[in-house]
Amino acid sequence: MHDKIKTLTLWHVALPVSTPRDHGIGLVVGDVEVVILKITTDSGVIGWGEASPWPVFTGTAEATMSAIERYLSPLLIGRCVAEIPAIMQQADKTIVGHPEAKAAVETALLDAYGKLCELPVWALLGGCYRTEIPLSVSLADPDFARDLDLADRIRDAGVRIVKVKTGTQGHDFDLHRLETLKRDYPEFDIRADYNQGMQAFEAMRRLQDLDEFGLGFIEQPVAASNRMVMAQLCASISTPLLADESVFDLPQAFEAVRDEICNGISVKIMKCGGLRRGQQIAAVAEAGGLPCYGGDMFETGVAHLAGAHMIAATPNISLGCEFYQATWYLEEDLLDQPFPVVDGKVVVPSTPGLGASVNEVTLKRYARSTCTVS
Repeated sequence: MHDKIKTLTLWHVALPVSTPRDHGIGLVVGDVEVVILKITTDSGVIGWGEASPWPVFTGTAEATMSAIERYLSPLLIGRCVAEIPAIMQQADKTIVGHPEAKAAVETALLDAYGKLCELPVWALLGGCYRTEIPLSVSLADPDFARDLDLADRIRDAGVRIVKVKTGTQGHDFDLHRLETLKRDYPEFDIRADYNQGMQAFEAMRRLQDLDEFGLGFIEQPVAASNRMVMAQLCASISTPLLADESVFDLPQAFEAVRDEICNGISVKIMKCGGLRRGQQIAAVAEAGGLPCYGGDMFETGVAHLAGAHMIAATPNISLGCEFYQATWYLEEDLLDQPFPVVDGKVVVPSTPGLGASVNEVTLKRYARSTCTVS
């Protein structure tokens, strides 16, 4: 239990993706870049973590590598792996921002400590509330025909939630896609996500058009800074409004509840800085009567596992999760075994730590750079 951290290794990885994806704030094509962290204790126990930045959302992989190597690694080397709260508090005092770097550090610490204690990460976060999580798959291909092929495949695999990335190719295109899905895929709980892609002046009229589809929710239609507009929309449309980019941290979560800018919050460990902080945001939302959704970035199975453990231990993250990239988007994942999705649900691991490890052969094949600190 008193194992100390001996070494830390980082990889900047570029992973090929199957298709382009168009979001309200940016286009993803070719590959996605993540940073993988490995900590090793003096007894040989290994902990894995992942940072999944996006330049238009939280930052760059290069900045994440520097943040961990230069500023956060001195907080880790020689420290007892059990000192997770103290280390994370020091991380916040050491470097501003960089939530995805902090998420990687906390994930690796929890993975290692869980293995030492022979407990899954969810047990370290308070215990297991749910053993499976309904999976949502996002449709964001500029070529809608390819998205319909994906919709067929995920329906056959038991997925029953889809989220359409809207606001990229015009309102008529959005309405056409929603009409098609509503008509041809009655099994689906359909949701829409603008990723801030809608102009404030057009939002009210266009979102009222979406009310007729009975969507599960509409996510972040306007810019995060347009909090007053979010509040007006929330009060005026019948479809629940979900806040994503408007809520990165605890103060913003409190303000979202206080100012009634949404009906729910997307919790992402990459934007809030880790699993425990995600639980805290969910608790603030719960105090205001708002449920939460398990969002993610462009992640591998490592970060998906971290998010799954967080949701398993957090009752108020009750709207499902979007941990689909490892299964339905990346050409190849980094885990040594498939990310656990069965019949359209994420199955929460019950083995110690995260419940899986990284395939280092695959990791090295896609690595752009690496460094070790000891």
